[in-house]
Amino acid sequence: MSTLSALTSALSSGSVQVIDLTAPLAADTPKIQLPPEFGQTAGFELEEISRYDDRGPAWYWNNFRSGEHTGTHFDAPNHWVTGQDGDDVASVPAAKLIAPAAVIDFSHVVADDPDFLLEVDHITAWEREHEPLPEGGWLFYRTGWDARSHSQEEFLNADDDGPHTPGLSPSCAQWLAEESPVIGLGVETVGTDAGAAHGFEPMFPCHSLMHGAGKYGLTQLQNLAQLPPTGAVIIASPLRIVSGSGSPARVLALVER
Repeated sequence: MSTLSALTSALSSGSVQVIDLTAPLAADTPKIQLPPEFGQTAGFELEEISRYDDRGPAWYWNNFRSGEHTGTHFDAPNHWVTGQDGDDVASVPAAKLIAPAAVIDFSHVVADDPDFLLEVDHITAWEREHEPLPEGGWLFYRTGWDARSHSQEEFLNADDDGPHTPGLSPSCAQWLAEESPVIGLGVETVGTDAGAAHGFEPMFPCHSLMHGAGKYGLTQLQNLAQLPPTGAVIIASPLRIVSGSGSPARVLALVER
């Protein structure tokens, strides 16, 4: 049996399960909110063209409007000034859209400390327990934040000091960008950086350092609790938007049971 035939057989039998890591995309999907002096991303909007009526008697279809970085989405290197000469989302090699993932889980810590920052030591300790981060794969950082995705306010978790959401320390972001073998970082929060990252040096280090290194981001993932620490294969499928800095994406995981 060929490798692809074995895969389709495993999918059919259920020995390989497909887990959807994508948040539903609708008008109430949470979106990032920047200080008012900056431009803001659009939320998702659906405009009906026809629905089996005099505008089109046999068909239903819609126009939609959305920011590139609304909902579960893919960040390309050109999303940040440090990666401005890098790939746009249409230029990301297709072979990189299917890759293994390591899943590191700190949801138990984040439940008590929403400002928790992942450090290099956390990752190296995880590697000693499991295996090295996958070459050409993803690091998925589970925090349990997807449980808040029903509410814009709970998801952003902001007060007068700004958002309080988990992320990576600047040194961890630098290590992931410059020394680790992964192609990108996946998170459950609204962006790859911590809520307090506007005050870090550099500001927004995951964006600044990882996109500057030609690496990618996946944000607003869901159902990471259903993935094993190692062994999942990720299919991350953004729209091929020419010159785009990112795109809403359908992100799937293949998991062997």
